[in-house]
Amino acid sequence: KKKKKFRKHFHKSEKWELFATKGIIATMGISRDSIHKRRATGGKQKQWRKKRKYEMGRQPANTKLSSNKTVRRIRVRGGNVKWRALRLDTGNYSWGSEAVTRKTRVLDVVYNASNNELVRTKTLVKSAIVQVDAAPFKQWYLQHYGVEVGRKKKNAAASAAKKEGEDGEDAAPAAAAPEEVKKSNHVQRKIESRQEGRTLDSHIEDQFASGRLLACISSRPGQCGRADGYILEGKELEFYQKKIQKKKGKGAA
Repeated sequence: KKKKKFRKHFHKSEKWELFATKGIIATMGISRDSIHKRRATGGKQKQWRKKRKYEMGRQPANTKLSSNKTVRRIRVRGGNVKWRALRLDTGNYSWGSEAVTRKTRVLDVVYNASNNELVRTKTLVKSAIVQVDAAPFKQWYLQHYGVEVGRKKKNAAASAAKKEGEDGEDAAPAAAAPEEVKKSNHVQRKIESRQEGRTLDSHIEDQFASGRLLACISSRPGQCGRADGYILEGKELEFYQKKIQKKKGKGAA
């Protein structure tokens, strides 16, 4: 005897439920085609062809500022590869006037011309204005020019120390300035020759004192997986400092 085939007639809603549980039906994808859009006249076009891979879109990376670095590899058209950064906190930043680049930490997102929401959520995108750690550049400057930038003048502390000395109290040897490393005559001559053309913008010097430099991201973290950029200088630095100050004033009001 032949066994009768069991055929269950599903209700329409049950069918969708069944497909969803099996993973056949997923949420709608991002489509960049124009077939699903209305015409300029308001007329609706029939879907005369199925969706194509080359008309697909992907969700934005929205790269967040986080110490838990996360970069995803994405296979794209033509078998090429993109790197989607989801979380980053470091990048290579170039100091243009000194022709030097150093890897440094991104500390904060302070301004974005396109959207304030990207500042609030600390999203790293191209052209975002960020604060980076000044330590690597400070270290290079000391090594290259023999000058320690960003040192706060402590006149009050120095006068207090002098008074203590006059009173007869012994100053602790540990409080004295750190011992300088002996340099060869050749290195000293080299550093002295570099002093001739040395100029440092007062705005950048003030930033060195705070330990944070304003920089602009010039790479695309969602495309190349990096948050690289350059240190702001000159007119550009003044422009963004004014913008940030204005924003702070509005926030206080």
